[in-house]
Amino acid sequence: MTRQGRPWPSGVTMVQILALCAPCAVVVAGDLVTRLPILIAAVIAALGLEALFAVLRRRDPGVDGLTTALIFATLCPAETAIWQVAVCVSLGVVLGELVFGGRGFGFLHPATVGLALLVLSFPQLGFAPPSQALALATLPGAAMLLALGLISGRVLLAAVATAAGLYALGGPVTAPLALATGLAFGLVFLIADPVAAASTTTGRWVYGALAGGLVAVFSPPGEITSQAVVFAALMAGIFAPLIDRLVVIAHVARWRRRHGD
Repeated sequence: MTRQGRPWPSGVTMVQILALCAPCAVVVAGDLVTRLPILIAAVIAALGLEALFAVLRRRDPGVDGLTTALIFATLCPAETAIWQVAVCVSLGVVLGELVFGGRGFGFLHPATVGLALLVLSFPQLGFAPPSQALALATLPGAAMLLALGLISGRVLLAAVATAAGLYALGGPVTAPLALATGLAFGLVFLIADPVAAASTTTGRWVYGALAGGLVAVFSPPGEITSQAVVFAALMAGIFAPLIDRLVVIAHVARWRRRHGD
């Protein structure tokens, strides 16, 4: 389940897809006319590129792109054009994982890369405020992923504690439910993604704290936006390999001191 050259077992992908069905269904059902074409375009772009790279590398095609498409369609602005969806999902899948060898070999979640590119390339598209329905629908999937060990509780706790601490420094938190709503989906499915997150025990605490701190820094005072969560996930994912590397160096140095080497 970790990156660094160890691809995920097929069962992990299917569990993630099942966990994502509930929150995605809530969003799609809320605006079926506009959301369904976005989801279809995202699925076609992600699976099409995975199939192409599988043929070029002489491998069996996978279905990891479904997870990417579901996350992207859930957070994507409803007014996004189909061609914009296709471009951003395609670039996210290629730059986030396929150029590194596929799921489990990269260090960024392709949905995070695609959503970040969408915001940067088309700033006129604003993400809709996260809904309480989406946050509540995230809970069953989060519980299942935690129970199966597919996401780290350390990352979740560190991110929530750091974000809450930074908001508390600015004064009493008057709308904790709104903050939790804004953080829920992106925290579980982008920040806590096991491929994007740090893989060492200590590194997960540091990574989660970094992501939670970035969410607070990138968000307007008193609220958490989807854009902030996306860019926090992107920046924390970029630093995750460095965090793991520094943790390993510190462990080796400690071992040498103890054993006199």
